[in-house]
Amino acid sequence: MSIIRNTKADIAAIYERNADTLFRLALSYLQCSADAQDAVQDVFALYLKKTKEFTDTSHEKAWFVRVTVNRCLDLLRRKKVRNYIPIDEIAETIAQPTDEKAALAAEVNEYLAKIPEKNRAAVVLHYLEGYSVEETAEMLGISESAVKMRLSRGREALKSAMEKGKL
Repeated sequence: MSIIRNTKADIAAIYERNADTLFRLALSYLQCSADAQDAVQDVFALYLKKTKEFTDTSHEKAWFVRVTVNRCLDLLRRKKVRNYIPIDEIAETIAQPTDEKAALAAEVNEYLAKIPEKNRAAVVLHYLEGYSVEETAEMLGISESAVKMRLSRGREALKSAMEKGKL
């Protein structure tokens, strides 16, 4: 039995379909764009190394999300994520964003960082990426009721963080 290799066009299409979602998910965990990019790159490198075959695009998305979450947790657990802020990000933080949407996205990301990791993935996938509870459950490898509970707890934690953030 021969292994069918993906062509460069197939790999590029898979990357285009998944990269933005995976980056936003990784950023919500790692809070550093460079580390989030590294995590996404690691996930695609693993995909190329394993030559994983998928039954459909939802199976593909679920695999990429699960591996991205695991990679982010590994980075956090092993303390490979730096505890400092790169100088270019400090400059971005000091400079007021001119785009109102960018400012709002930065604020939302800041609040997301304050909710527990366990609930964060469910909140990001469901509310920010627009996946249904069923799809989120499949991607995270948990039951639908567990997703609903994580969403509920995530909303409460987010509400609490936002109330504390107001002056």
